[in-house]
Amino acid sequence: MIIPFDRAARDGAIMPSPTIVLAPADRWFSYGTQDLCRGAALECPTMAMFDLSLDELRQYRPEVYEPPDFDDFWRSTIDAAHGFDLAPTATKIDNKLALIDSYDVSFAGYGGTPVQAWLHVPAGAAGRLPAVVQYHGYSRGRGYPHTSTIWAQAGWAHFSMDTRGQGWHTGGSSTTDDASADAGGFHAPGFLTAGITHRDSYYYRRVYIDALRMLEVARNLPLVDPDRLIVTGISQGGGITLAAAGLAPMADIPLRAVAPDVPFLCHFRRATEITDAQPYAELTAFVAGWRHLEEAAYNTLAYFDGVHLARRASAPALFSVALMDEVCPPSTVFAAFNAYGGEAGTAKDIEIYSHNGHEGGLDYQVDRQLSWFAERFADRA
Repeated sequence: MIIPFDRAARDGAIMPSPTIVLAPADRWFSYGTQDLCRGAALECPTMAMFDLSLDELRQYRPEVYEPPDFDDFWRSTIDAAHGFDLAPTATKIDNKLALIDSYDVSFAGYGGTPVQAWLHVPAGAAGRLPAVVQYHGYSRGRGYPHTSTIWAQAGWAHFSMDTRGQGWHTGGSSTTDDASADAGGFHAPGFLTAGITHRDSYYYRRVYIDALRMLEVARNLPLVDPDRLIVTGISQGGGITLAAAGLAPMADIPLRAVAPDVPFLCHFRRATEITDAQPYAELTAFVAGWRHLEEAAYNTLAYFDGVHLARRASAPALFSVALMDEVCPPSTVFAAFNAYGGEAGTAKDIEIYSHNGHEGGLDYQVDRQLSWFAERFADRA
């Protein structure tokens, strides 16, 4: 378990030296690729390996309940989304960067709600570029134009999509509202249980369709090669990445590759049984309060489980997992990884960080992705 965070120490109170300040569990899932162990305060995971052994994880293929109308539900949801004009716009802005050009992108997501994103490209780019679409971790959004430009620095187009209703850990331009009548329903604090009593009103139905619509936008912008798209994200962004990968074939959107890092939103029941960390603890809190809604809640989650969506994906995949991760336990990640591509023999690999928590590989994983993405973009489709 993570040692409680000493807030007085964080705020500058005098403390004995040397001092190790440990982060609370609810901080791990909010970071992207920034360093969690920096400065005078050492913020590193203290959770030991608490899940299955690595040999067991590699073979872990649990029976996760899948509703019989799973595909029908998502096809009808996608069809309904197509009833709204995509209404894409891309306006070049002054990003205060010399080597990157940035565009403020807007499009109609689920229910026609405006969703914001950044498009970053190498300065002066005019041709069709391979593109990386990035989805963000819980509590994060697109932020400032300079917040995340790594894939444009590599020479590719880089989309950074807001997650509706979130973004308080990045601030800046993370301002996409969840403008849905279902957004105000009763739920535990946070987003994991928003609208959870029915599949049609569930929060992540809207988010997953936003992610799919982002791909439609990317394919239709003149700076992007529509046949060379990669989707990626960390934590919640990894779960959304799996959703986009699983739904893309239903929408006839080809993907070149998929890269979910320490993905959230996988094997919900298992997660709540073995971790009390946020955000899965939101689900526990909901069911603890509304005991009579447990069955309804888990029935809804079955339509959004990354295990089922991963099974429907077909593009090559590079996952990552951390064996000391109490936020997204390794067995939940391996459940999705082992299901990925179904029985089709889809190419897939997973980077394993044995002594890390939810921060995962950080820049080690980015370095791996830079090489792997370049290889995937160079492959003949």
